[in-house]
Amino acid sequence: MRLAAGLAVAMLAARVAAAEPISEPVALLQGLDKTTARISRFEVRVGTPGSFGDLTIVLRDCQRSPPEETPENAAFLEIYELRPGEEKVRLFSGWMFSSSPALSALEHAVYDLNVLECRAASGSAAPPPGASTPPPTATPRGKVAR
Repeated sequence: MRLAAGLAVAMLAARVAAAEPISEPVALLQGLDKTTARISRFEVRVGTPGSFGDLTIVLRDCQRSPPEETPENAAFLEIYELRPGEEKVRLFSGWMFSSSPALSALEHAVYDLNVLECRAASGSAAPPPGASTPPPTATPRGKVAR
């Protein structure tokens, strides 16, 4: 009996640990221009190219961990460099992680780029985690006009 109970607890823990990431439509990125030492924060939407200096950034996917897990954001980015009079060159294609920016980084002489977070689109009415929708309002009872 104890073995069965232990097995059930282990299976439940494994299910909780394997929670699915949450896909979001927007990535908040931070860029550093090394020549001016300016840091910029900007948003890029999935499928819509964004720019930072001479770079064009295309966000293919952005996922964050569920609230009950250790915070993590991962974005699949394609980064191109556009120089006047030249063809665009792909500098990076892959996943970047907010908790480990050096794990998979853009290597560039002028620019650094980090993923800060994945989030809902600005101005969207996404409810906070754990919030429930309010019950429908009751209609007043009374005579119906004919």
